[in-house]
Amino acid sequence: MSLLPAQDAGLLLPELGLGQPGSSPTRRRHTARDGPLVPRSQFVGPYSPLPGPAIVGVRVMGMLGFDGATKRFGALTALDRCTFAVRPGRLTGFLGPNGAGKTTAMRAVFGLVELDVGTVRWRGAPVRAADRTRFGYMPEERGLYPRMRVRDQLVYLGQLCGRGPKDVARSVDTWLERFGLAGRAADRLDALSHGNQQRVQLIAALVGEPDLLVLDEPFSGLDPIAMGAMGELLSGLSAEGATVLFSSHQLDLVQDLCQDVVIIEHGRIVLAGDLSELRAKVPERLVEVRYRGPAPDWSRLAPGAVVQQAEDGQARLRVGGDTDVAALLAVTRDRADLVSFSYQPPTLSELFRQAVAA
Repeated sequence: MSLLPAQDAGLLLPELGLGQPGSSPTRRRHTARDGPLVPRSQFVGPYSPLPGPAIVGVRVMGMLGFDGATKRFGALTALDRCTFAVRPGRLTGFLGPNGAGKTTAMRAVFGLVELDVGTVRWRGAPVRAADRTRFGYMPEERGLYPRMRVRDQLVYLGQLCGRGPKDVARSVDTWLERFGLAGRAADRLDALSHGNQQRVQLIAALVGEPDLLVLDEPFSGLDPIAMGAMGELLSGLSAEGATVLFSSHQLDLVQDLCQDVVIIEHGRIVLAGDLSELRAKVPERLVEVRYRGPAPDWSRLAPGAVVQQAEDGQARLRVGGDTDVAALLAVTRDRADLVSFSYQPPTLSELFRQAVAA
């Protein structure tokens, strides 16, 4: 559901809805009516880093697809022929600098932004109003009612799409308990901390048992414990088959959580796909060394290496992917009192910087 500022909510909430009747926040299982599941190897097409072939006719349980999505606001092109897919059962991180087009793309899923060109698809067909009743949306600009009691508000929002009061109440109570907010159910929203308000906002998106979750900066303002709990929840939902797309500027967190990433810059998709595969394709590797005592001459230890960081007790080197790691480790041990040594592909932060700078 799209939760807008209170003055707009009455117009759009009933149309977008939270979901169909259900007794609890248990994931719906795949059935024959959903069509066949598509093997992972068949997802190559929609993951073109630049605008590529449309995904018309690709049908898969829970796949969200952007097919040449373009949106202009006057002279500004917010989305420029965006083509990518979000796969079920996986967490997809939607990344980009401020103003890159992430929120516009997310709003287009819910019909809050009308595209000039292109289509947003769900299971291979253009998204319909009926599909959106199975979607959950957490906007960046929070839209709950600050002076309304937590449980009353969630039940009210859950019933806007036609669910019965008992079903909605049961679902709301289950999620409040799961988020540790059962004891605050009768409190006004504005009496809660920022982190707990975030939890209530997420419950509003989850109460309809959505097949698709679209979350705009869900980790913003959360403390480390709350971030960990949010990450575990999203990982659990995706493991149960949900399609989850979320935006974030916390790239280390995205690297830890997500299997797929989509990077957008100036309205264009500049990189998208399986995160592990994207990292593995980069021809360079990062070596991080921690040691005791005086620093060796890193340029002599690894000819051709670029020293990215060299401080007392630690160093980071960029080396070629064909570097003899065993030889480098052996010579490092000979020249320094080694504490730790790691060799890995570039981090998501490195990929992001390269992608947006290209």
